[in-house]
Amino acid sequence: MSTPFRFTTSDGRVYSGRSAALGEAADGAPLVIALHGGTYTSEYFDIPGYSLLDRAAARGIPIIALDRPNYVDSSPLEAEDSIILANADVLSDAIGEIWEQYGDGTAGIVLIAHSIGAAVATAIAATQPSWPLRGLAISGCLVRVPQESRAAWESLPPIPMIELPVPMKDQVMFGPEGTFTDDMPAASHPSNTLVPKAELLDITGGWIARRAEVCGRVTVPVFHRQGEFDHLWVTDQNEIDEFRAGFGSAASVDSALEPGSGHCIDFHVPAERFQQAELDFAMAVAAARV
Repeated sequence: MSTPFRFTTSDGRVYSGRSAALGEAADGAPLVIALHGGTYTSEYFDIPGYSLLDRAAARGIPIIALDRPNYVDSSPLEAEDSIILANADVLSDAIGEIWEQYGDGTAGIVLIAHSIGAAVATAIAATQPSWPLRGLAISGCLVRVPQESRAAWESLPPIPMIELPVPMKDQVMFGPEGTFTDDMPAASHPSNTLVPKAELLDITGGWIARRAEVCGRVTVPVFHRQGEFDHLWVTDQNEIDEFRAGFGSAASVDSALEPGSGHCIDFHVPAERFQQAELDFAMAVAAARV
């Protein structure tokens, strides 16, 4: 069972979120920091029956799912250029301070992140932070988007925060019938929220342009999965291979399609297998550095 998390950094930035198993680390377990994607809050990782936090806690893996800047009670953030890189800068600093306070008894940090959060986490890893990053587990982020995607986001109202209509959001976040159970997509709706329009434009524009360069600076092991029926990215084996090749400096890269899933693998039939694989990866890369 998760508990509310609130953290204030030394420069006064506030982060909300939720945590589980803090101070209860199994031998060799890392501290997992989870970063959600656009249009979701940290509750994305804590939907009953689909909770990464519950599964991590059951294995004695301390975990903190943070609300990224501009979400829930986390401090706002603006950027003249890339909102994704700006997220990475402030979150890396915050994670360093979180490590100092909550890292005792753990074997370093593993980042688990989805979609826009995956781009942010990759950018964090690319800076090779001073705190002990052991691995990067990401999903829902690939090489290029369908041509119509950026045009669709650009056509949204000229306001800072966008609320996607639920039927439209469900259509793009989920695969076809049979890839999710009867309780979905409705069970995921408590984690829905507004999204900064700047994030939607950045992930479909600037991030794609800089992806290969950023990925090329990541040196830690990488675990990556992409839903077979992801509507937000051009998704096939060639795209997976190109994405994998971008991590040319990583210690290892495990990148593959996740059969029977849409964009949000965490909410589809493979969810438990997928999340356990992420946690297996976290334990393995932590153990490799002990």
